[in-house]
Amino acid sequence: MNRLYGWRGNPIYQSGALTVALLLLLILTGVYLLLFYRVGSPYQSVGRITDQVWLGRWIRGLHRYASDAAVVAAALHALRVYAQGRRWGPRTLAWISGLVLFGLILVCGWTGYVMVWDTFGQLLAVEGARFLDLLPLFSEPIGRAFTGERPLGGAFFFLNLFLHIALPIGLGIGLWLHVSRVARPVLLPPRRLMWTVFAVLTGAAVLLPVTLAPEATPFARPERAPLDLFYAFWLPLTEGRPVWSIWLVGSALVLAVLLVPVWSRPAVARQPLKSVVDERLCTGCRQCALDCPYEAIEMLPRADGRADVVAHVTPDLCVSCGICAGSCAPMGVGPPGRTGRDQLERVRAFVAERRPGANDIVVVACTRGAGGFADSDAVDGHPVYPLQCAGNLHTSVIEYLVRAGAGGVLVAACPLRDCWNREGSRWLEERVYHEREAELKERVDRRRVRIAHGGLGERARLLEEIRQFHAEIRQLAVGPGEERIDLLLLCDPVEDP
Repeated sequence: MNRLYGWRGNPIYQSGALTVALLLLLILTGVYLLLFYRVGSPYQSVGRITDQVWLGRWIRGLHRYASDAAVVAAALHALRVYAQGRRWGPRTLAWISGLVLFGLILVCGWTGYVMVWDTFGQLLAVEGARFLDLLPLFSEPIGRAFTGERPLGGAFFFLNLFLHIALPIGLGIGLWLHVSRVARPVLLPPRRLMWTVFAVLTGAAVLLPVTLAPEATPFARPERAPLDLFYAFWLPLTEGRPVWSIWLVGSALVLAVLLVPVWSRPAVARQPLKSVVDERLCTGCRQCALDCPYEAIEMLPRADGRADVVAHVTPDLCVSCGICAGSCAPMGVGPPGRTGRDQLERVRAFVAERRPGANDIVVVACTRGAGGFADSDAVDGHPVYPLQCAGNLHTSVIEYLVRAGAGGVLVAACPLRDCWNREGSRWLEERVYHEREAELKERVDRRRVRIAHGGLGERARLLEEIRQFHAEIRQLAVGPGEERIDLLLLCDPVEDP
């Protein structure tokens, strides 16, 4: 999709926010449909809505297509989170609450189809009653309600209507829980993408109107019925099979997915180290707490007698993204081995080994994207400096590479909307170009620094950007060379009390 129209409009990067936007669209269209729905004559009232050519028909179709799109968007969001490893540790709550939200969306859709009471709604109701009858919850089997021995009263449809309306309230509560451990959650996609998706769904509702299946009858089980596989994907697999086996297999699958944070987490020895704070260096500027995407850092009063606050990391919330290391000007916070001072030691060794010259570009590549450049020693003849996350990069590393004689530094970062640590690429741009704390100093020639964004599948485009940047660097005059300085000495030393 990046190759088709670029990462800025890629709906996969916005799958979670798109789900929320689609749920809001479902609420809006559902309010209109509710005005004409009657629990005493469900099928006939839906038929009257469908007969409204100018409004009811396409609004019902939009409601239907948006519900399908919400399932697809939620499933893509879960798959993306799983693939990026954001499913264990401090992110466990988000994973489990997200699965509960997905289940609520499915149940909400099932009640909506039963409310129509066509042949498909009848299949869902009968099969659902068969599942529930195995549980010792009711005084008499629910399945008897659909045998035709007594009229199916309006109370049944009122119950489905109540659930169909009440479940979105539960979705709102679950959504709050889902994002409760992240800072600055993005709940809606970019407007252009959102309105484009809405327009596509509206066009589908107008050009491919949703038809009404035959009315349900309790005296005959329909041999054929139109299925919405987004909500009834399980129906062809469960019909005619023993209920106990369905409960056994289904419960095992649900439990396996819920326990993903347990069985998929890496061994303790391979888990990244949490950030720590060197209180001697902390100036109490609060920038690391502001930049942390997971609110894992708070400012607390000092215990060493100094009249100021100091950063404190809550290990249970820290995901070891290292963004705090990039945001700390005195280099006093970050995961062990990845603080700003650790990065300077590493870049010194890199320069001593690779010796980049005035005609070289050092490609600082994120190991999780950026065209996969981090797996190579060189790209198009230019040395590669791998980094776990672009947001972890301290700007002093960029300055050191330029001062060491490199012609330019190109940071190949993940797309802004696809950073594995949410805001890493965003804060990097702010530090390099917009003077955010721990900014790239003015003494560094910005013409020799560039940030390029791209995913794993955009190697060719990023390679072209490197070549273009190299051509620009070759046009710059080669100066007499800058004075070699120890960038650590630029940090004001903090004396022990």
